[in-house]
Amino acid sequence: MPLHERIIPYLETAGLYHLARLNSQWFWVDEPLLSAFIERWRPETHTFHMLFGECTVTLEDVAYQLGLPIDGEPELFGELPPQNKVKQMTVCYTWFHERFRVLPADATDDIVRIYARAYIMMLLSSQLFADKNANRVHLRWLPYVASLDDLGRYSWGSAVLAWLYRCLCRGTNRNVVNLAGPLQLLQSWIFWRFPCLRPSDFNRFGFPLASR
Repeated sequence: MPLHERIIPYLETAGLYHLARLNSQWFWVDEPLLSAFIERWRPETHTFHMLFGECTVTLEDVAYQLGLPIDGEPELFGELPPQNKVKQMTVCYTWFHERFRVLPADATDDIVRIYARAYIMMLLSSQLFADKNANRVHLRWLPYVASLDDLGRYSWGSAVLAWLYRCLCRGTNRNVVNLAGPLQLLQSWIFWRFPCLRPSDFNRFGFPLASR
């Protein structure tokens, strides 16, 4: 889903512009690397148990890796699609993509705000709060969409860190097959904290750190 220039101010207000920039870049998931770290995750302490001791992803890491605000109210929200597009309390990503892919050149401010809400829903669903249903959005998020002007008061960093911990705890279950959660955050954190595991061409630094 393209990032339209006219919705950028709303993303900046919501504290999600840096995340939107990350979303526009191609991201390669190193599943063997992530799986190796998940195997070392201990749910009782929410830490990775390494040979040298324990370590974990912190709120500071979330702020630096993804550029998310970490002060405010933790909250999730979304936009309600037409009922005929909903199945079993979820809606396909394809509906958002097909419905909001092209912003009309003569769109009014009200239309732009609708597109901004749709983009934010896609961003949250695919980048931050993804689960094993990777191609669907759960409707529990949708009723929370309200005033775009108020979105900046939410602590996105706190919410995504809590979701990462939950997904890591689930991942320690031997019956779980698919990786889920904010994998870009976890992988970028690994590359930052364990330089020996970085790809050979991974030597450019910017903000947020996950944009490297």
